[in-house]
Amino acid sequence: MEKRQLGNTDLQVYPIAFGGNVFGWTIDEKKSFEILNGFTHAGFNFIDTADVYSRWISGNKGGESEKIIGKWMKEKKNRHDIILTTKVGSDMGNGKKGLKKEYILKAIEDSLKRLQTDYLDLYQTHFDDLETPVEETLEAYDTLVKQGKIRWIGASNMSVKRLKESLAVSAEKGFPSYETFQPHYNLYEREAFENGLEPVCLGHNLGVITYYSLESGFLTGKYRSKDDLGKSPRGGGMEKYFNERGFRILEALDVVAKEYNTTPASVALSWLIQRPSVTAPIVSATSLSQLDSIIQAPELDLDANSIALLTANSAW
Repeated sequence: MEKRQLGNTDLQVYPIAFGGNVFGWTIDEKKSFEILNGFTHAGFNFIDTADVYSRWISGNKGGESEKIIGKWMKEKKNRHDIILTTKVGSDMGNGKKGLKKEYILKAIEDSLKRLQTDYLDLYQTHFDDLETPVEETLEAYDTLVKQGKIRWIGASNMSVKRLKESLAVSAEKGFPSYETFQPHYNLYEREAFENGLEPVCLGHNLGVITYYSLESGFLTGKYRSKDDLGKSPRGGGMEKYFNERGFRILEALDVVAKEYNTTPASVALSWLIQRPSVTAPIVSATSLSQLDSIIQAPELDLDANSIALLTANSAW
């Protein structure tokens, strides 16, 4: 397994990022530590979270994932072995949201405190704020880079127009430039990224770190009928994939998984890893058995026929 350069940065990552959205949501602190230990013991080093994880759970305020990761890193004394990224811009309640400079400069202090670190390797715009000029947002990031609190910046959930505008303003003003982009992208969800965003990412050599890389679990093959919907907290949303295209994708995954004696999840992730635009899919796990499917993916070298089969059967 070889490291990959993340865009134009000096960050070197193995081609899977662990998604910290499950910490403090579907798994508690003890289980989170177990999963993080398993992930890093397998050699991986890239952990993705956000300030808002997991505010959507009753009783949570946001920041739960960051606190768990921070406590784990302090216990393991491994901060400098980790490529750490979090995000800003989501609604944290009480008016705390958006990408205005004043807010970003406050939000990062909260994230750093929860993560028990004095710097981030990558700080990402989580959701675009159309009411704030991109120049103001980039100026905030410029301040944080000069203060040594962040090393690089990235974007997520941004339109082609706003991403291009941001890159142009950075070049014109000498501000830090988005070096990564985090899209919703996988075998099932292809059109939005491929039809506009992907060419921008390739043209600017942005490191692409995909979220919902297994489409909330559908691409694991765990959900195939209404009888499977109760298998996890996310199961209730699976029925929307029970269509001709969804079943065609699962069938192709089954064929390739059988050929390589592996799981549909590993195959789906390997397809992403082998896309020219993708640096590292973001994936979550709530058990060590799920983690096994994830960490096997970078070693799975699909041949051209397998990739063609998956690409054709997932065509939009």
